[in-house]
Amino acid sequence: MGPMGRDGIVAAVTGSHPAPTQTVLITVNGPDRPGITSRLMTLLDQLDASVADVEQVVVRRHLTLALVVELPDGTPLGPLRDFGDGTDLQVSVEPVDSTPTELRLGVVVTVIARQLTPADLAAVADVIAGVGGNIDRILRLSRYPVFSYELTVSGAGIDELRVELVETARRRNLDIAIQHDGLGRRSQRLVVLDVDSTLIRNEVIELLAAEAGCEEQVAAITTAAMAGELDFEAALRERVRLLAGLDELAMARARSHLRLSPGARTFIRTLRRLGFRIAIVSGGFTYFTDHLRHQLDIDHAFANELEIVNGRLTGELVGPVVDRRRKAVLLREVADVEGIPLDQTVAVGDGANDLDMLAAAGLGIAFNAKPIVRDAADTSLSVPYLDAILFVLGVRRSEVEAADAADHFDRYDPELDDLLD
Repeated sequence: MGPMGRDGIVAAVTGSHPAPTQTVLITVNGPDRPGITSRLMTLLDQLDASVADVEQVVVRRHLTLALVVELPDGTPLGPLRDFGDGTDLQVSVEPVDSTPTELRLGVVVTVIARQLTPADLAAVADVIAGVGGNIDRILRLSRYPVFSYELTVSGAGIDELRVELVETARRRNLDIAIQHDGLGRRSQRLVVLDVDSTLIRNEVIELLAAEAGCEEQVAAITTAAMAGELDFEAALRERVRLLAGLDELAMARARSHLRLSPGARTFIRTLRRLGFRIAIVSGGFTYFTDHLRHQLDIDHAFANELEIVNGRLTGELVGPVVDRRRKAVLLREVADVEGIPLDQTVAVGDGANDLDMLAAAGLGIAFNAKPIVRDAADTSLSVPYLDAILFVLGVRRSEVEAADAADHFDRYDPELDDLLD
């Protein structure tokens, strides 16, 4: 409207001035029941009030309703103070400054743990206050299979807040995600997942090694590669050579042992309901990722291709290796194909070869990751449930359960969410 505002324009054109008003804050607390808000709004209308701000929340059927209203100057406040008479409602009415509260985009802090104690939340709140931040709103996202709360914070710099909260998370064994609030967070539309030890519990090359009888050799190389101690491509080719001679029946047996991470089906199903596109990008093998793509209705799948001649593995790979650099390239290519800006992408991984992908995405999440990955990612989760990522995205457990009930899915149990057909 411009610096004069509506009333200023009216005054300039007509020569009149708006009638003086008084600004009051009304708070209503008590057991919730139908009709409270309706009756209060009817009373305000009778008093010729205008509503400047309103917030309402119900916790365990207990109502807290707060309104800022403008009343004609001289309006008696008695009818508002008497609103709760004869009921179990507590009503407070007090004059406040007429200057509107400045709306500022701030920071969203998500706190996740198997159990969240008052001391945990106090530690988080203390850090926020210590860097000059104010908690504007707290929303519970879930209490099963983990507890999670979303805190909207204003007045604090995200970098300083992240440094302090990361230390608090480490000390108190919490997962804490820190993100800018705003449209970018609410418009994320592509999730790109690593596969081994992220989407699934297994390392597929170790499943193949069990069939080939070289588990210990392969496991040692895998551990070093995921920790960033070995070049990924060289380590991969060395392990694949140990698999030479395996036939397709052995590969099928290995595939039958795939186990999804707890909550994986719920995570993928909910993302699809939200309209997300989903890709898996793996340093493993297409024989497994193609199966996962089909079983879970995933949009894109990329992995390394094992060379098979006369029904047996040759110990070699076909085509370029999906390594750390290639994963980031694939994320960008999928985003481009889908027409999704990079700042609306989420990448999830656990190993050193996921680092470039996590850095390229708008939000990089380290999931039960190696220390080198936890230290580099935007956000780290240590709980074993893949669907806990939904809470970082601002999705509430009640929303997931309501959608599952509407679609006739069985009651959620993340520990039984791991089998593939």
